[in-house]
Amino acid sequence: MKNGWQKKKLGEVCNLMTGGTPSRGKPEYFGGNIRWLVSGDIHAREIFDCEGRITNEGMNNSNAKLLPINSVMIALNGQGKTRGSVALLRTEATCNQSLVCIIPKEPAKLLPEFLYANLHGRYQEIRYLTSDADNDRRGLNMPIIRDIDIPIAPIEEQQRIVSLLDEAFEGIATAKANAEKNLQNARALFESHLQSVFTHRGPGWVDRPLDAVSSILNGHAFKSTDFDTKVGTKCIKITNVGVREFVCNSDGFLPVGFAEEYKKVSVKAGSIVIALTRTIISGGLKVSIVPEEYNGALLNQRVAALVANETILSSGFLFSYLSTQLVVEYVREKVNTLMQPNLSIADLRAMPIPLPPPAEQEAFNSKIEFLSEETQRITQIYQKKIAALDELKKALLHKAFSGEL
Repeated sequence: MKNGWQKKKLGEVCNLMTGGTPSRGKPEYFGGNIRWLVSGDIHAREIFDCEGRITNEGMNNSNAKLLPINSVMIALNGQGKTRGSVALLRTEATCNQSLVCIIPKEPAKLLPEFLYANLHGRYQEIRYLTSDADNDRRGLNMPIIRDIDIPIAPIEEQQRIVSLLDEAFEGIATAKANAEKNLQNARALFESHLQSVFTHRGPGWVDRPLDAVSSILNGHAFKSTDFDTKVGTKCIKITNVGVREFVCNSDGFLPVGFAEEYKKVSVKAGSIVIALTRTIISGGLKVSIVPEEYNGALLNQRVAALVANETILSSGFLFSYLSTQLVVEYVREKVNTLMQPNLSIADLRAMPIPLPPPAEQEAFNSKIEFLSEETQRITQIYQKKIAALDELKKALLHKAFSGEL
């Protein structure tokens, strides 16, 4: 460690607070003027506002309490990558028990911004302090947070490092935003072309229900106790089906013997799968193609697999159509938006599929294949740029807290 720096436990140099949740049975506890943070609010460097609100009565009748402005907030648990995420609180607020508020005991010796930068740069390390970062149910806790080692530089050095990081991160954020915008534009251009093909049809096009142009396989309701996280027969669940992207994961295995017992719901590579629960996310339909490594996987409930009748409809053409906003609009008309948005198997079977004359379909497939490959090439370029910017940020943080900046 650099001369003049010290290493302290977080609990030695900071006070830690957590919050609470007012009784859900008391509607008068909610909708007040006090900001009430939950773990999902920790998604940016600084917190200026949030959706949650409670009343003074709600705060006084729970463990929630007002938190000091400029505190460092860290998520103890939460869905996806939330756990271990860090932010600076820039407004008066309270929080629930999924967050811990960290306040330097001597602000003249430890800047909140310096502490934030250190914890933010160690996100993966902190997530794995539970030894199970992929299990959302196993959160961090106060004793774990208190025991984290923190390097503390002289205050002048802290100020210099914070200033340098702020300037560097502002440039990185601008470059990353530009790359992400270009990435979105490339995808939007591809989607726009798809949309135009199916909305400006030529002569000879006809509509047929999906079950007339493809076979449709509905998944089986496997029990939660059937699953193992390590080995066995692969299973395709709704979490595997992304928006035009199949999400491979390392859990969700079924017993080896199930491959034969439930072969009726076995799916071949190249099949199209569609999620019937939460069918639409981020404005897109959850539909993807099964990769080779999932060949023979068993289909779980609330997922359907489609195999096009190639004599009248190519699989590529069907997948292209299912990727359009036209299908998103069809699904939105059928799902109950007041409840969990589920698409019924009956509505899936009845979905109208446009069929052009065979010659047009072949020409369309060739053009879409070219555009898809070009979009993928551009996508990979910008994804690499974004990844490189993330690595640059990590490298700067490492240098800063090893005394090399």
